[in-house]
Amino acid sequence: MPFNYKLDFDNIDFRKKPELYRVGRGEQGVLLVEPYKGEILPHWRFKTPEIAAVSSEKIYQMFLDYKKEKDFVGMDMARKFLQMGYTRARRYTNYKGGRKYDEDGEVKERQNDPVKAKSAAIFMDKWKLARTDEEYLKMKKEHQKKYG
Repeated sequence: MPFNYKLDFDNIDFRKKPELYRVGRGEQGVLLVEPYKGEILPHWRFKTPEIAAVSSEKIYQMFLDYKKEKDFVGMDMARKFLQMGYTRARRYTNYKGGRKYDEDGEVKERQNDPVKAKSAAIFMDKWKLARTDEEYLKMKKEHQKKYG
């Protein structure tokens, strides 16, 4: 079931109402779902490999903490932030300033920033751990079966 962008995200606590949460595709809803966004976002950084390592480790630890609490929505949101760390760092690897298009809407020439590429790889490792976690996959299937 697709992510429901029509919900009143300003007034929903998804920890109290997990039945309203939909996994969606990829990173959908990563910057909307509270209280998780507020808990995870302050730790999300990828400017240098050192910063990315600290950030990805902290977010992965949050994933594991949510897992201990049997909080699937928290686990999925941490997974999304790890994925977003990878995708954003890759965007900055390929395009200076993270902008793919110029003022005329044309795709800029790709570059290769090895520092950002290393940051992306660091996030990729943690994202893989999260998305292949057996308990996460089991809880995801149960959540989708129960709520859509």
